[in-house]
Parts: sequence; structure tokens; C-alpha cells
Amino acid sequence: MSRVPAGAEAGGGARRRSGRTVGRDQGAATVWAVGLMALIFMVAVVVMSAGTARVARHRAQSAADLSALAAARWALAAPERACAEAASLAEGNGARITRCSVHGDGIADVQVAVWLSLPVMGARRITADARAGPVHLADPAVSDHVFSGPRSPVTPSPG
Repeated sequence: MSRVPAGAEAGGGARRRSGRTVGRDQGAATVWAVGLMALIFMVAVVVMSAGTARVARHRAQSAADLSALAAARWALAAPERACAEAASLAEGNGARITRCSVHGDGIADVQVAVWLSLPVMGARRITADARAGPVHLADPAVSDHVFSGPRSPVTPSPG
């Protein structure tokens, strides 16, 4: 006949080991800690992916703006060279020209694309558009057409 130690049930339950009572939830803290670490890792991946996408979007917009300015610079002097200069500038900024057009009035429309790779989502293409051209401040007809909205005086901020 075997004896059941004091404080322990015959069918399982709490057992005494070296003077401590051990229940069925032994190791539960480890499982919770691993689950919490996995959750923190997932949140970090999402935040990193969002940050990477934002940086790529800003990089694409900067490349588009600079490329449009480069194309507009050559639009009146050498229109056939304008898009080549814009493409060269875009490649220097890690982007690729997907559309470039130069109008007779010196306005350049440019679209660029930047590729990025995100975890889980894979490769994505980010595009940005920009338009640049000469500013006609001396021509009142053009100035009134461009600035046809209400004009408000600019007041300096105190301080």
C-alpha cells in the first residue's frame, strides 16, 4: 500500500517538491513572455514597414520635383534634351522616369517610380508626379490668371 504525501491528491493536482507546492500552471509565465515578445516583434515590423514606405514616398517625390525642375530648365532652350536631363537626375536620386513631357510654353510634366521591398508584402512601386515651368511675374495677364483667388496681405508674426 502506497502512501499519498500530505497536501497532494491521489489523482494529480498539487505535488510537493523540495518543500514547495507546484501546480499545473508551471511554465505559464514563459508562454506569456514568448507571446508578448512575438507581439512586440510584429508591432516593430509594422512600424518599420510604414517608415520604409514613407521614406520611399518622400524619395520619389523629391526625385520627381528635381527632375521636373531639370526638365523645365531645358524646356525652352533645348526641349529635346529636357527629358534626358530629367532622367539622369532621377537615376541619381534612385528613381526612374516613367513619363516625361515638355510643352511649348516651357512646362515640364514628370512622373517617376521608386521600388522598395517590404517584409511579407514583397516589392512595391511608389510613383510621384511633378510639374515645373517658368514663373511669369512680369506679365499681368498671366499673373491675374494664376492668382485669380482672393489676395490676402501677408502680416509678419509677432515675436
